[in-house]
Order: sequence, then structure tokens, then C-alpha cells
Amino acid sequence: MSRSADLRFRAATTIQRRLVNPVMRRLPFQTVLETTGRVSGLPRRTPVGGRRIADSFWLVSEFGRRSAYVRNIEADPRVRVRLGGRWYAGTAHLLPDDDPVARLRDLPRLNSAAVRLIGTGLLTVRVDLDRDLGLDRG
Repeated sequence: MSRSADLRFRAATTIQRRLVNPVMRRLPFQTVLETTGRVSGLPRRTPVGGRRIADSFWLVSEFGRRSAYVRNIEADPRVRVRLGGRWYAGTAHLLPDDDPVARLRDLPRLNSAAVRLIGTGLLTVRVDLDRDLGLDRG
């Protein structure tokens, strides 16, 4: 990773962790991805942008495998996604062969623009939502 990409990664993740994420995950209708911490085993909630398409939720990680939630998915792909204020359980899949720039065209514009602007290692993630949609409360 180039020096400028590394600086961008460090600045963005610091701002996200300390300022943006704590506020955004409290908003009732913000989409949130909940993973299990790969070291702690505790739930980790990250505000994300993406879109539900049929029984899947799609998103693009701006820092690919450097993102903490992506590393958590690699350790345990079982996740939950809060969509429209309701939690859904599912299984996440990392799709390195998918074209993340093309995928962003199908996702919400504002978030997609931010991901393209900030991102240094885009990676598509698909969450296959369980059939018992919406029954996972909490």
C-alpha cells in the first residue's frame, strides 16, 4: 500500500471509529452490520451503506481486508444486519472476484461516492439473509 493510501486509511478509520460510527450506529434507521469480534468474541456493530436485493444485502468495504469488520467476517461469517430498524441474521461472503466499482453503481449514491473517494482497497461483501427474515429480534 502506498504511503498516501496508508495515511488516508489511518485518517479515515480514526475519524470513523471515534466520531462517525458512535453517532451513526445509534440512529434507529441507520443500516448496521453486526459481526463477532475475532479476538474478543463480543458483538461489533459498524454502520454501513448498502442495499438489500431480494434475500441478500450487498455492500462494498472501502478498505477491503484491512477493515475490522471484514477480518471479523473472515473469522466468523455469521452476522446480523439492521435494515429499516429490524435485525436480520445471515451469512456474509467476501467476493474478491466481483467488480466493486460496478457494484457501487447499484448501491446508495451518497455512500457509494464516499466509498470511492476514501477507499483504497474496495471489496464487495454479500450477506445472504436467513429465510426466517425479521424473526431475529434484538
